[in-house]
Amino acid sequence: MEPLISARNIKKYFKVKEGILKAVDGISFDIYPGETFGLVGESGCGKSTTGRTITRLIEPTEGEMYFEGENIFEISESELRKRRRDFQFIFQDPYASLDPRMTIEEIVAEPLEIYGVYKDADQRREEVIELLNLVGLSEEHGSRFPHEFSGGQRQRVGVARALALRPKFIVCDEPISALDVSIQAQVINILIDLQDKMNLTYLFIAHDLSMVKYISDRVGVMYLGNMMEVAKSEELYSNPLHPYTIALLSAIPIADPKVQKEKKRIILKGEVPSPIDPPDRCPFADRCPRAEDMCRQSKPEFKEVTQGHFVACHLVK
Repeated sequence: MEPLISARNIKKYFKVKEGILKAVDGISFDIYPGETFGLVGESGCGKSTTGRTITRLIEPTEGEMYFEGENIFEISESELRKRRRDFQFIFQDPYASLDPRMTIEEIVAEPLEIYGVYKDADQRREEVIELLNLVGLSEEHGSRFPHEFSGGQRQRVGVARALALRPKFIVCDEPISALDVSIQAQVINILIDLQDKMNLTYLFIAHDLSMVKYISDRVGVMYLGNMMEVAKSEELYSNPLHPYTIALLSAIPIADPKVQKEKKRIILKGEVPSPIDPPDRCPFADRCPRAEDMCRQSKPEFKEVTQGHFVACHLVK
């Protein structure tokens, strides 16, 4: 099967007073039609910047991003606008991403108006009602404003808006991090249900490792703008190979008190290095409990260790 998304050597650098901030530093991954690719890592590792860069919400510094075989980074703004209806974004903050002066009906209908999907206002309204029903809201919610809703309801509106143009690919940028735990499960189940109904493909960005395991087919682990490990979800959680992934997974709490008590938590020492002008070596070397001299001398290659399991580590053969 050909991938729907092929990101190759994606880089996004920002010029700051102190030098060059390397938010995303040459990562590559594929996402196949109908799957969910989870992206995890600590705050500030470049997950959200990756999502915004591959959809060209921010312009890339370098790299190639193929969507259905077409390099999105090379097409013009007018061509991108036509293509953009195929890939949409669900933002992290469900309140800041909604215009407070617009009703819910106007917010969800806006993409349809911009792309001229329905010339007839009644048809457009029927489509908006159908979209609201898909995410668990009703027709009466359409006349309200964002401030009248809870966080979970606002995020449902964000999902409905992302679905308006019937996209093929959606970037879910930490869509549940601002929500209560019980509401998180509801939103995740809506996303899974919609994926089956509409044959959607997701890039799911999150901090919650247990939730990522639940929703994702494959998972990528980022650290300091670099991809550390990529594997199928079950494989990554049962057989992590990179020392950083092993440390991350050791922090997941287990419901059984006896097992949790016996579980060994790996505490990483030191601070996350600065992403401004980082040295050309393994970005995890200063915090890695297994680091050797070669880790501080050169950057490891991101290579396939076993079928479908990629790792960037000198110590993994």
